[in-house]
Amino acid sequence: MSWFDRFDALVAVRFPHMEILREEPMERHTTFRTGGPARRFARPASAEECAALLELAAEEAWPVLLLGNGSNLLVSDAGVDTLAIHTGLLDKAARTGQRTIRAGAGLRLSKLAVFAQREGLSGLEFAHGIPGSLGGGVCMNAGAYGGEMKQVLTAVSAWLPGQGVKWIAAEKLELRYRHSLFSSAPGAVLEAEFLLTPGDGGEIQALMDSLSRRRREKQPLEYPSAGSTFKRPEGHFAGGLIEQCGLKGFRIGGAQVSEKHAGFVINAGGASSTDILALIAHIQEAVFQQTGVRLEPEVRIVP
Repeated sequence: MSWFDRFDALVAVRFPHMEILREEPMERHTTFRTGGPARRFARPASAEECAALLELAAEEAWPVLLLGNGSNLLVSDAGVDTLAIHTGLLDKAARTGQRTIRAGAGLRLSKLAVFAQREGLSGLEFAHGIPGSLGGGVCMNAGAYGGEMKQVLTAVSAWLPGQGVKWIAAEKLELRYRHSLFSSAPGAVLEAEFLLTPGDGGEIQALMDSLSRRRREKQPLEYPSAGSTFKRPEGHFAGGLIEQCGLKGFRIGGAQVSEKHAGFVINAGGASSTDILALIAHIQEAVFQQTGVRLEPEVRIVP
């Protein structure tokens, strides 16, 4: 019996109401709009249900791919022999104190920022234009325009193999540039708590609007992409190095280095994951040969 046959049998009994899709194209769930099918695709309705499914998957040794908005994933065109667990229904947010809010891992960061603004709480303005969800934002310590999750995060509720669900204080999450405890250790963020600063809702909105204008002016938001394709190399900017190497506008198939911002690889139309991966490799080689700097992808590549 294959793992997914056993999955079908067990999940039908343990999670009879969970949404389960078979051979679900990942191009529907990634911001690159590429990727072949995941063998099984599950959408748990709550943090508790998500944790229970993760526990079952660990017990059964099923391969798992956890995703939210899919804004940092490049999935193989051939698909993945895995159980994709989508956290999109874990999208609730609540104010828990004078300065604190709690939100689910599937809530988009843009909506989290809007929720905080409506509550008159400042500190999450930087997140308004980040395309990912809260869970992924925590895992990679997402940031922009001088702000990052580390500055406002106080704790997360996470499922950990062999430990179940536990709250972890932010100072124990090893948060640094595009890194957290979950970058190198298995586990899944389910909820997060933030400590923010009371502020004027109008001023908070004005700052978010200003940052949104800057993004639209400088970033190719009109095309599918995964945001910044490469991590910032020490002492440099990836986009600047790529432009310096004459790669702005360079194209492989439907994948292109953005004309607007060389730090973005975009799906300019009809790109495959193979095109994008080939372009990433070409950029890395060209930049290294011309500058001696090795660019590390910020995008998570799922073979």
